[in-house]
Amino acid sequence: MVRIATLQADPAIRAEPRVSLPMIDLDIASFDPWRIQPVRHRLCEHPLLQLPALVELGRRLEAIGSVRTHSSSTDAGTPFNEAPDMYPNTRSAAETLAGIRDARAWMSLLNVQKDPVYRELVRSVLDGMRPAVEQRDPGMSYRGGWIFVTSPNTVTPFHFDKEHNFILQVRGNKRVYVWDHQDTVVASERARDAFHRHHSRDLLTWREEFRERAQVFDLKPGEGAYMPSTSPHMVENGDEPSVTVSFTYYTDSTRRDALLHTAHHLMRRSGWEPPAVGQAPVFDALTHAGASASLATYQLARRFAGRPVRDPRIDFALA
Repeated sequence: MVRIATLQADPAIRAEPRVSLPMIDLDIASFDPWRIQPVRHRLCEHPLLQLPALVELGRRLEAIGSVRTHSSSTDAGTPFNEAPDMYPNTRSAAETLAGIRDARAWMSLLNVQKDPVYRELVRSVLDGMRPAVEQRDPGMSYRGGWIFVTSPNTVTPFHFDKEHNFILQVRGNKRVYVWDHQDTVVASERARDAFHRHHSRDLLTWREEFRERAQVFDLKPGEGAYMPSTSPHMVENGDEPSVTVSFTYYTDSTRRDALLHTAHHLMRRSGWEPPAVGQAPVFDALTHAGASASLATYQLARRFAGRPVRDPRIDFALA
């Protein structure tokens, strides 16, 4: 087991030189960027991840619309995108976080790297992980941080995300179900295509029998898991309030995967059923070359028109 992530002291707080401390343990020898695996970490006592600091962060992020919340009435099958509207939590972020034990709520502090203080946390942890990650999966970019604060016995509905994700338990216990990113029983190719094209999760539908196919992590403080891009997952919180932090990022391979799925979605709309991503390397290579050229032309046209262009290769994710 090799320590690969570091956290550096904030020079605005202390004048002496920065000191690097190991934050995450990852077995580099067995690390595969497209395989789910456990990790351990040393972030539990970090001052930025304690509830008083998170209450203040919640105030700042809510003011710029970077908070997502719903009540504890959700279950595994609740549509993830619609959960806040279906089961609203009407309290403010600060009120919810300060009283999370009794709030009966799920709270996500989104893209915490938008906050200058927390951006340094994201930078430090992922800078420390970059050397090991890039040995197997180069091009780390669009880095982000997400902090989940949840009341006892609250469920995070079944869903998937685009980024590679290190999910780390800081306080409380939770059970995390994660499915392989190529498990087409749990999430079809069509569902992944639509997700990459429109960020739609409408084709991702929960069934109770999926539990038997999952890798299950019973996370305690100091424990975590790594899950690749579009690995479906669902979370059941324990009997105590929980604080969990995720550090996410894209790489060259996730960008390639996303472009292929987007191209496949457009093919399906034209009535053509392409082979699954990864099953036909020559077809993938030709599709990627064509899609890359089309994307470059589209972006160039937008720039000439003075319109913004989203670039997933920048250092930190934009909201």
